[in-house]
Amino acid sequence: MIRLLVVDDSALMRKVLGGIFAAEGDFELAFARDGLEALDLLPRFAPDVVTLDVTMPGLDGLACLDRIMLERPCPVVMLSSLTGEGAEASLDALARGAVDVLEKPAGAVSLAVDLFAPVLVQKVRAAARSRPRIALGLAARLRARHADLAPRPVSAAPPAPRQAETALTTDLTLPAAAAGGLVLVGASTGGPPALTAFLGELPADFPWPIIVAQHMPSTFTGPLARRLDGLCALGVQEVTAPALLAPGRVYVGRGDADVIVVRRPDGLMAAPAPAKADYPWHPSVDRLVESALDLVLPHRLVGVLMTGMGRDGARSMAVLRARGGRTIAEAEATAVVWGMPGELVRAGGASVVAPLETIAAELTALVT
Repeated sequence: MIRLLVVDDSALMRKVLGGIFAAEGDFELAFARDGLEALDLLPRFAPDVVTLDVTMPGLDGLACLDRIMLERPCPVVMLSSLTGEGAEASLDALARGAVDVLEKPAGAVSLAVDLFAPVLVQKVRAAARSRPRIALGLAARLRARHADLAPRPVSAAPPAPRQAETALTTDLTLPAAAAGGLVLVGASTGGPPALTAFLGELPADFPWPIIVAQHMPSTFTGPLARRLDGLCALGVQEVTAPALLAPGRVYVGRGDADVIVVRRPDGLMAAPAPAKADYPWHPSVDRLVESALDLVLPHRLVGVLMTGMGRDGARSMAVLRARGGRTIAEAEATAVVWGMPGELVRAGGASVVAPLETIAAELTALVT
C-alpha cells in the first residue's frame, strides 16, 4: 500500500482526489485542509507521498513544503492552478524539493477527471519510488525566515545517496572535424532543478547550442525558460517560433508540443511542432533526437538524458551512440527518478554515466 496524504483547502478537490486514489485499490489515504493540519499529520500518518495544493489560506503550499522538507522529507507532488502566478510558484516548489507538479483541472472539475486522473496517479506512483532532492541550505534559510518557530524533531532523515556509477571515460573525444555541433537534452520528473544545476555550471562561451525537451505543460515551460535565463550564464529562451541555433544559447521546447531541428536557408533552427500521437510524452525527447539525426552528422551531436520516469529518449539516444555520437546519462545516485537515463544505460546507449554535479564538466570535455 502507498500511504498518501492529500492536502487541499477545497472540500470538492479533496473528494475528487480521494475518489481517484480509492479506486486504485492500493492507496491508504489521509486528508488535510491546510498546511498546519498537514504538518500535524506528518509524524502520525507517515505518508509515502504528499499531494499539496499551492494556494491555501494560512500556511500556503510553499511554506508547508519547506517545513515538510525540513521536518520529515518525503516525495511531494504539487497541484497548481492554470495561471502564470501558479506556474511560477510551482517552479519555486520544484526548486525547494517537490518531485513534480501538475495542473489542477479548471472549470467543471468532474468533467476533467477522466483526463486528469491517469496522469495524477502516474505522477504519484512515480513520486513514491523517487528520491526527493533536498534544497541546499534549506534548514538555515527556514530558521532565519521563521525564527519564531522552534523546529520540531526530525523524525526521518533523507535517504543516503547510493554509490554513484563509475563514469565511462574511454573513447570520448569527438572527431577533430566536428568544429561545431549540437547538444540535445531530455528530462522529465525532477528535471527543472536538475537543469538549473547542470546549465548553471556551463560558461557563457559554451561553443554549441543546446536544445532541451523537458516534459511539462505549456503553462510551465515559458516561466522555466525565463527562470533558467536569469540563473545561467547562457542565454535561455522558450521555442515558440523557429529560432536560429547559435552557440551559447539554450532552447527550451514549449510544453504540450514538440521541439524539433529543421533546416532553413540561413541555417539550422529549433522549431515547435504539434504533438504527435506516436510520442506519448511532450516535448518528446525521442522526436527531438530523431529530427537532429536526420540533419546533423552523429559525431556532431551529444545527447544528455537526465532524471525522469519512463523511457523517452533512451531508444533514440542509443541509436545516436550506435551511429557514432556521444551520450551522457545521469547516474542513479542523483536522479530523482532513474527511469529515462536508466533505460539508456540498460540499452548500452550511454557513453558516460555521471552524477548531476559532473554532467556539465563531462559535456564540456566532449565538445571542447
